[in-house]
Amino acid sequence: MRLKDKVVVVTGAAQGLGRACAECMAAEGAKVVVSDMNAESGESVAAAIRTSGGEATFIACDVGDKAQVTALIDGAVAAFGRVDSAVANAGIVNFADFLDLAEEDFDAVLRVNLKGVFLTGQAAARQMVKQGGGGTIITMSSINAVVAIPNILPYVTAKGGVNQLTKAMALALADKGIRVNGIGPGSIMTEMLKSVANDKAAMHKVLARTPMGRAGEPSEIGKVAVFLASEDSSYMTGEIIYVDGGRLALNYTVPVAE
Repeated sequence: MRLKDKVVVVTGAAQGLGRACAECMAAEGAKVVVSDMNAESGESVAAAIRTSGGEATFIACDVGDKAQVTALIDGAVAAFGRVDSAVANAGIVNFADFLDLAEEDFDAVLRVNLKGVFLTGQAAARQMVKQGGGGTIITMSSINAVVAIPNILPYVTAKGGVNQLTKAMALALADKGIRVNGIGPGSIMTEMLKSVANDKAAMHKVLARTPMGRAGEPSEIGKVAVFLASEDSSYMTGEIIYVDGGRLALNYTVPVAE
């Protein structure tokens, strides 16, 4: 088990990519702190991990609130004694045409998707420095940090910021033995994509821009998180790994069978 007895905090872990990261890390022996604003779903994820033989607890947290993030890390230490890895995954999205986008909606997305990553990374790093022994921080970026979609402008803006934040944190923490890397998912079959999966035209657009010809599974992101939290990535820091079925390498539209 690559993460045996490591203590991992995962934000936004009540569903989707966060849940997959929590479950994959628990399967590799980590003690997992499941965190989310959705207490009912978050408790359910932690319970499922325990049922599967893993160790997990749930702590509610709004990652845009510094006091709550501090309490999350303190709670992880109270539960398991230390923090070895943090996955800053929590995120939201707002759909709006650029000319109609409200200031408060722009601010809300950046508060969670960018400020939340900063607060989570900083609080986790402070604990790692305090306890000694280094650690790992994993940010959740997106291919949309590189390729823009205009009707989710705050989201793509925040993800671009996450890439630079990841690099800056990596440089700031390298001499403390703390590695910081990011994951940039492409089209992954989370709840959001499932909601359009029955729309043949919408899925055609998704697959037409994906050379591998399929959507990814959340577990395929979770497995990359395990890699980044483990010693298998011991000489990596400041990197973004794009898990996108070839999307960013594409310079043409691939045909998809009707």
